[in-house]
Amino acid sequence: MNILSALRSKPSAESKKPAKQSTPKQTKGIEIKSQRELDYMRESSRIVATVLKEISEIIAPGMTTMDLDAHAEKRIREMGAVPSFKGYCGFPASICSSINNEVVHGIPSARKVIKLGDLVKIDTGAFKNGFHGDSCITVAVGNVSEKAAKLMRVAEEALFKGIEQVKPGNCMLDLAGAIEDHVKANGFAIVEDFTGHGVGRNLHEEPSVFNFRTHQLPNVRFRPGMTLAIEPILNAGSKRVRILADKWTAVTVDNQLSAQFEHTVLVTETGYEIFTDRSKV
Repeated sequence: MNILSALRSKPSAESKKPAKQSTPKQTKGIEIKSQRELDYMRESSRIVATVLKEISEIIAPGMTTMDLDAHAEKRIREMGAVPSFKGYCGFPASICSSINNEVVHGIPSARKVIKLGDLVKIDTGAFKNGFHGDSCITVAVGNVSEKAAKLMRVAEEALFKGIEQVKPGNCMLDLAGAIEDHVKANGFAIVEDFTGHGVGRNLHEEPSVFNFRTHQLPNVRFRPGMTLAIEPILNAGSKRVRILADKWTAVTVDNQLSAQFEHTVLVTETGYEIFTDRSKV
């Protein structure tokens, strides 16, 4: 789940940060987790990865986004956790379900029926033993257009381009630059109104994990024990978004497609560990 303050007012959270920060600088409030805390986060993140893997396997035309939300909440609770999103700042569901031109924070509904050819973003979190895990996938429902397939592929590639920059000594601009370069080389736009974030005891913690080059957010240097939710969002057309009347759902201004992938990632002594790796559940 993205930083929600960007939903409440414009310009985005980025404008509230100190400007012209040209050198890496540690931000107050960034938590370095202990081994015990990291074990708790691995468990919460494993639950998230399990739920998203299951949703990717059961999603089908004719289902509603409320069906997916019910599955997610049931499974999260069965595994001894509670949904991180439900009730968070008033959000009414356990997943964010955003279809096609919906960018983020789509609210599940029994009236929103999934159709063949849809691109569906599913974002969810689990809270257990005092710690959160957070992850998002984009799922192609059946055969999709060539452009949609490319957008989804590049979005996932961009996430991993960013993750590959996570290691002690590197900084946020290394991550952001790798993502931006890959996205622009493939002809897509990065949504700048939302960023990733630290994650742990709180669903949203410092630092902001931005996906584009900027000097308006702290260029934090990575240290072992930091836990980050990295989540680039790509649009097929304009990077600009608008918020619907429900005050949650963000959509593209030009009605073009959007795709997103997210992982909860640990900075290790030598690199990174992906806590929400779906291939390991």
